Amino acid sequence: MPHKVAIMPHLDDLTEDARQAGACNTIFLREEQDGSRSYVGTNTDCIGIREALLQNSPSAEIFQNKPALIVGGGGTARSAIYVLRKWLGASKIYIVNRDASEVATILNEDKERNPTSTQAPLIHVTDPAVATSLEAPVAIVSGIPNYPPKTPEEINARQVLQAFLGEAPSSDEFKGVILEMCYHPVPWTEIAELASTSGWRVILGSEALIWQGLEQARLWTGQDVVAVPGVVEKVKDMVAQSLAERSSKSNL
Repeated sequence: MPHKVAIMPHLDDLTEDARQAGACNTIFLREEQDGSRSYVGTNTDCIGIREALLQNSPSAEIFQNKPALIVGGGGTARSAIYVLRKWLGASKIYIVNRDASEVATILNEDKERNPTSTQAPLIHVTDPAVATSLEAPVAIVSGIPNYPPKTPEEINARQVLQAFLGEAPSSDEFKGVILEMCYHPVPWTEIAELASTSGWRVILGSEALIWQGLEQARLWTGQDVVAVPGVVEKVKDMVAQSLAERSSKSNL
């Protein structure tokens, strides 16, 4: 969804998640006391990212007071910043992106929303050598399309990411987890492959898709389907089947 930021001024209200994340991916109707209806924007990507990371990691404690890394500069990056601060307790958040102006916008928006905040600082990293010298992240969220880097800016951003990923470990050392939010046309991307061969645990973007979709269902129907036994497993099976069919077609 390329309009997660642009839609926000056109809505009647925003939830705290959308306001603090600075991005909206879901709109629902809210009945007001005077009988009118309001269009309210929220951010279910936050729920998707949070659950995908927490439910596919050894424990929530591994993220506490450790650096995190975000790849990208759009709505997904904004949502990830919010999650990494609010629920995962990141000590600092590195940002890698091909477009420096997008990162500058994120940094400025963050200062406007939280002028006196002492939360994890945002650090734009543009040099592979600098990336190598920094304390390694434990959580990575990648929110860019699955295209090979072509421009000088894209190539540099990929090199910075590779510097953060590091070399393949010589043992079963646990480096951390990377949530690859891109799942179209297939969920196993170039970045997923790079991360996996470098010793990172890869979480597919379909995991985040499932959990944010379940939250959307709650908002639109008023029913918490997550509480219904077997529903989450059935949804996961259906998504896995759909992705498998898509992958087989893409290989034809």
